[in-house]
Amino acid sequence: MGEEWAVLVLVVLAASVLQTSTGYGFSIIGTPFLLIMYPLHTAVQINIILSICLSAFMIFRIRKEVDKTLLIRLIKGSVAGLVFGIFIYLFADIQLLKLAVGALIFSLTVLLILKITVDRTKNKDILIGGVSGLLTTSIGVPGPPLLLYFSGARVDKVTLRSTTLAYYLFVYFASLVMQISFGGTSKEAWISSLLAILPLFAGILLGQLLFKWISQNTFRIITYIILIFTGAYLIVTSL
Repeated sequence: MGEEWAVLVLVVLAASVLQTSTGYGFSIIGTPFLLIMYPLHTAVQINIILSICLSAFMIFRIRKEVDKTLLIRLIKGSVAGLVFGIFIYLFADIQLLKLAVGALIFSLTVLLILKITVDRTKNKDILIGGVSGLLTTSIGVPGPPLLLYFSGARVDKVTLRSTTLAYYLFVYFASLVMQISFGGTSKEAWISSLLAILPLFAGILLGQLLFKWISQNTFRIITYIILIFTGAYLIVTSL
């Protein structure tokens, strides 16, 4: 048990540093290790609980940087996605979903590296919110669709980080309520989350320092690495 907690602390610390410095990465880094240590539904809920804590803390510090128009569009789109996602969480073949999503992320990341760009529109903003909402309630990983879309649209790092954190606060909270309402929860999920609070906040402080030193180009490279890792992880763990 002591070894498990030590791994949990290290994973949460690394994931929160990445999330705070880039706006992405907590679920992407944390979820693979949590799935090794816990049952699927417990791992997903630990990830969601900690992500809510991180987003709530950060949003008060960077709320003035949020693109409110974009945020509202993402939230509108996420509503339908959250509903479909909870049915996947409860009934669908998660392995098949992970394989499909992983392959899609991997393919689109290659296109981004090849300098393929995306034009942002109102309908695309809403659609991406829907896809992200679906992935939140189903597997607890809302970031990849947003990361792909914003990277392709060349959204600046300040807007990207602040707006996605604000969006996460809504979508994670809604997802957790739906998961508990329809699928229940466990004592293990809440105890493990409580144990991870201190490393979570330590990671937030370190991540804020790193954010000031990351250039836009370096930020984009980190984005591609995160996406490739996510796509590869989802494909490998689905086989």
